[in-house]
Amino acid sequence: MSITITAAAADKIKQGLLQEGLTRGGLRLGVRGGGCSGLSYVMRFEEEKKPGDRIFEDYGVQVFVDMKSYLFLKGMGLDWQGSMMQQGFTFVNPNASRTCSCGQSFGI
Repeated sequence: MSITITAAAADKIKQGLLQEGLTRGGLRLGVRGGGCSGLSYVMRFEEEKKPGDRIFEDYGVQVFVDMKSYLFLKGMGLDWQGSMMQQGFTFVNPNASRTCSCGQSFGI
């Protein structure tokens, strides 16, 4: 199962890489313990993948996921939503049985 990236999310990832001064690389997406629902999403820009990473690519951007995080993220979709009140990445995770209202943490 792959992780999909929408065109809107890809555009924001490209912008973020440029802001970080990176000419190559992608977005590292991971999971850590914590948050309202037990697990939290972790994101950061990185210049290259690490050994053992799964790599997903859509719209010319790469997402790096370590194997442990992949267990919780497989089949997920990454989108970008923006309005005058709130903007940010949104996670459509079929593995999550519950999420918090901020959308940044989930439980299995």
